[in-house]
Amino acid sequence: MTHLANTPPMGWNSWDVFGSSVTEAETRANAEFIAEHMADHGWEYVVVDIQWYEPAARAGGYNSGAELVLDEHGLPQPAPNRFPSAAGGAGFKPLADHVHSLGLKFGVHILRGIPRQAVAADTPIKGTVYTAAQIADKNRPCAWNDDNWGIDHSHPGGQAYYDSLVAQFADWGVDFIKADDMIGPYWEDEIEAFRRAIDRSGRDIVFSLSPGVALSIDHAEHLKAHSHLWRVSGDLWDRWKDVDAQFDLLRDWAVHSGPGHWPDADMLPLGRMGLRAEVGEPRDSLLTPDEQQTMLTLWCIVRSPLMVGADLPSSSPETIDLLTNPEVLAALRHPVGACEVWREGEHVAWASEDGAFVAVFNRGPEAAELELPWSALGIAQPTQVEDCWNRWDLLPGDHLRAQLQSHGSALFRLY
Repeated sequence: MTHLANTPPMGWNSWDVFGSSVTEAETRANAEFIAEHMADHGWEYVVVDIQWYEPAARAGGYNSGAELVLDEHGLPQPAPNRFPSAAGGAGFKPLADHVHSLGLKFGVHILRGIPRQAVAADTPIKGTVYTAAQIADKNRPCAWNDDNWGIDHSHPGGQAYYDSLVAQFADWGVDFIKADDMIGPYWEDEIEAFRRAIDRSGRDIVFSLSPGVALSIDHAEHLKAHSHLWRVSGDLWDRWKDVDAQFDLLRDWAVHSGPGHWPDADMLPLGRMGLRAEVGEPRDSLLTPDEQQTMLTLWCIVRSPLMVGADLPSSSPETIDLLTNPEVLAALRHPVGACEVWREGEHVAWASEDGAFVAVFNRGPEAAELELPWSALGIAQPTQVEDCWNRWDLLPGDHLRAQLQSHGSALFRLY
């Protein structure tokens, strides 16, 4: 599957706006908005996040001991009260078909392990003589959600369960799987078993891992070998401290980005969000316009996947303009990686390794004027400089000059 995720995936995820309770109507509305307003700029994935199999899912947390919708083999099914087209055993295929008809791709979230409800009922594992109770590892539960037990992968039924789960996803037409509770803590055997199931499914499926709480760089080679993208932090919300923390994380992880394997700085908490989220009330993003631009600048120069967490139809035109600036998105798709090249206190500069893009950042609370000789950035003086956000050309001099507001940024393309 080396041809998958040749550039960082771009799409929409339901978590920041609808939490665990997103509905089919809301998913369709956002997919249709992307198709009409954003697809031409590379936005293509539509991802239903956690607990789509929980009929009573709510905002602000999880229901302990929730009764889930499972089939006779312990495989989760979309809750028909939230996803009406899934009734009668249709699963997500009708919704995926609709997303595909728009020219987009469909994704789902899934938790590591096997549902506790299936283990209690000792359901048979499809196509095997094994049962759910035989493969459950109750010593490896998820610390923040009690839907699932871990899986004992020393038992052949463990792989068989993941094979059956991913085969179901493939039958539905799933193009993207976000597997949660995989890397914080790091479950090497679970990652390998799930990736093996994807490879056996016969369908091209992008494999995303989360959450990256305290994720060690020591896992980089394993992550690159077994996933297409992986989170490098915990959940990121519309708080400057969350965005600011990514600078140091991405400085370490950026060297590991490349076609088919992308360190993921998490979703973009932009636009209209929090309608039924885990954190906060209904709101427009609490990040200032400068902070929002800085987030996009950093994510694009670093080449992090872009997954916006807004209700797009009710987001402002300014948000959509921010997400569809072609000059900025060109940095995201640039074939050469970038790294931090200069830092002085709260002021930072990144540059692509071939000198094609330079980004400068002011992480401090006061406005700042930066004047940097090109040599300080490791770049020869260019003959042309384009301001990517303002979409105009500048006269190149012997310095790069930028006036930045508090938490502000600028992105330049050099020729």
